[in-house]
Amino acid sequence: MSEVLTAPLVVEFPFTRSLGPVQSAFLTGLRERTVLGVTASDGRVVVPPTEYDPVTAEEIRDLVEVGGAGTVTTWAWNPSPRRGQPLATPFAWVLVRLDGADTALLHALDAPGPDAVRTGMRVRIRWAAQRTGAITDIACFEPDDSPGGGEGEAGSHGNTQPAPHGGEFTDPVTGITAPARLDYTYAPGRAQSRYLRALADHKIIGERCPSCRKVYVPPRGACPTCGVATDTQVEVGPRGTVTTFCIVNIKAKNLDIEVPYVYAHIALDGADLALHARIGGIPYDRVRMGLRVEPVWTEDGRFPDHYRPTGEPDADYDSYKELI
Repeated sequence: MSEVLTAPLVVEFPFTRSLGPVQSAFLTGLRERTVLGVTASDGRVVVPPTEYDPVTAEEIRDLVEVGGAGTVTTWAWNPSPRRGQPLATPFAWVLVRLDGADTALLHALDAPGPDAVRTGMRVRIRWAAQRTGAITDIACFEPDDSPGGGEGEAGSHGNTQPAPHGGEFTDPVTGITAPARLDYTYAPGRAQSRYLRALADHKIIGERCPSCRKVYVPPRGACPTCGVATDTQVEVGPRGTVTTFCIVNIKAKNLDIEVPYVYAHIALDGADLALHARIGGIPYDRVRMGLRVEPVWTEDGRFPDHYRPTGEPDADYDSYKELI
């Protein structure tokens, strides 16, 4: 049996959001080396501050300033830091209750090893050299070996009482862009591995359901309608019919295709499921339902680069209406 293919894949996008008065004050404060919390209805000081009371869900805006040192309430050692994490060397993820706060803030602790970390230890903020108004303005925490920086006690406000703060700063941060990214290894399974290997030989194969006799491309290994295995390979196409399409006007990152361009669902001859692919070789505003197309492979390409018109008459609507 042939080996199942695998490939590293990355899904990422920038998430942009505006900030309300509470989050704006908190992040701008970090830029100015000031940590702000908010007083809840029960008198607790919440850090990081929330815009709504965690108990009553009422809006809260009573900002207070807390200390830059605190107590570790719990921790976990990270022996293998990943890309984008606060430190490049092994470190501890810690929950730190800053002096004057009643809740804990999650961040990294720079420590030589897990034996140097313990619940109750005193730590302090190490500020980033360049600060922009983000949680990364706290570069990490470090052990607090200053006088009075001994072990903390649960429920203690430490050496700092929260002080009221108006939340006003010059040039406040009003929005942030947070990159979201997922790195993973994709394994398509045996059915799609056979499909991908066939594409490298300029062949397109699907699988036929032994019950309903439908041919699925790309194959899934099982019929989604009948729920039975589809282990009979069928070569389809390579020509097909555009069943529906969309015009793309936004250029994707790392995709060397000029906009606008067309992405379409294509019902390959002999298939009972439309696949999607880019349409080329024709002005985008001339692509239409029923257009007959064929795949175009680039030199040494493992899969079709795009589909282009065959020059045949358009397909009759009744021949593909069930595949839209």
